[in-house]
Amino acid sequence: MNMSQDVKVAVIGLDCAAPELVFERFRDELPNLSRLMTEGAWGPLRSIHPPITVPAWACMMSGRDPGQLGLYGFRNRKDYSYGGYAIANAQALRDDRVWDILSRTGRKSVLLGVPQTYPVRPINGAVVADFLTPSTQSEYTYPPGLKAEVERVSGGYVLDVEGFRTDDKAALLERIYEKTRKHCAVARHLLTTQAWDFFMMVEMGVDRIHHGFWSFMDPAHRSYQKGNPFEHAIREYYRYLDGEVGAILDLLPHDTVVLVVSDHGAKRLDGGICFNEWLIQQGYLTLKDYPDRLTPIDKVQIDWTRTKAWGDGGYYGRLFLNVKGREPQGLVDPADYEQVRSRLIEQIAQMRDHQGNPLGSRAYRPQELYREVRGIAPDLIVYFGDLHWRSVGSIGSRSVYTFDNDTGPDEANHDWNGIFLLNQHGCRQAGFPPGPVSGLTLYDIAPLVLRLFDCQPPVV
Repeated sequence: MNMSQDVKVAVIGLDCAAPELVFERFRDELPNLSRLMTEGAWGPLRSIHPPITVPAWACMMSGRDPGQLGLYGFRNRKDYSYGGYAIANAQALRDDRVWDILSRTGRKSVLLGVPQTYPVRPINGAVVADFLTPSTQSEYTYPPGLKAEVERVSGGYVLDVEGFRTDDKAALLERIYEKTRKHCAVARHLLTTQAWDFFMMVEMGVDRIHHGFWSFMDPAHRSYQKGNPFEHAIREYYRYLDGEVGAILDLLPHDTVVLVVSDHGAKRLDGGICFNEWLIQQGYLTLKDYPDRLTPIDKVQIDWTRTKAWGDGGYYGRLFLNVKGREPQGLVDPADYEQVRSRLIEQIAQMRDHQGNPLGSRAYRPQELYREVRGIAPDLIVYFGDLHWRSVGSIGSRSVYTFDNDTGPDEANHDWNGIFLLNQHGCRQAGFPPGPVSGLTLYDIAPLVLRLFDCQPPVV
């Protein structure tokens, strides 16, 4: 690896960018990303378990897995009570990320929209925080005075695409473009006004357009209608985003190492598995009163003295056991803990879909997936139908299967592979042969960046 004290590295993160779209279906319409592929190295980037934005970007930038971070999604149990959850913002992270290490070596970093950077922490450089920031009324920049600059350059900064789970697709499309346009304007401003050795931005628009419009594009989706007015919405957005990426690339010094990466991919969402309805049917979960309408599980009256397990909703399922001596009204004897987990793994693997076909679901013990298990992990991590089905935690449908999402319309789930592109100069610096690469994971990115700066990656 040919390293230099004055190396510059720029990481452009495109949350949820899908390799089959970037590398195949849309490649000929994406001149800037296609040029990086032609001149540099590119390939799929394997995501984490689970392939979720939080904590995927933190895993990518720390080299640590979710178990080591103690973060298993956006919300994590604070304690062993039945309702204590905390949002995994920057306060939940204890481990160094790339810019923390670079700051100690005197190198400057500029961060824009990188997940889990709110609340902002001082670094040697500048930070504009991510979509987990409560609102633009919050102090979302470091230094604090940068906020007025961001608001001025963007014409009113937008932290996220509000209400992206909606049936008003025309308005949603406008908000996605607005978010990306303002975000990239701030990126160009920071690149040209801030001193930096390491620059990183993460654009969330790709994720939002996948969740909002996948069914309009994919003939295999149950809701697809040929000739619909949004059939090319995702294609056109990718073309637009490629132009924004090109404008950013044009501002970078010629000797900048450029990586374009995503934290996971996307795939069609076939439906939802009402996890707790299934657990009720299987005798693991007992209610005091069954709700008369669809109700979040934390609002349902559960008979904990007769409940062995309950589940949580999201793009993947989290299953928790009600263990004696651990939960307040635990039922599962610790001596039976592994037996109960094993039985649930078998039963989940045997699940069938609404038409009686094998669903292809898998449940994993966290200890099988991670180097360590810190914090309060789910007792099982569950993927329904290889992520073609999401987990629905609410109760009240009286069915295991649903085609309506309890948190609003959603067209796509996450997939296992994101994208990796490294420009020609980066290949020279890092010793990467140009062309297609395989076998890369999110955990390879932080060591790659740190070695470019002649920094030793942390031992993980």
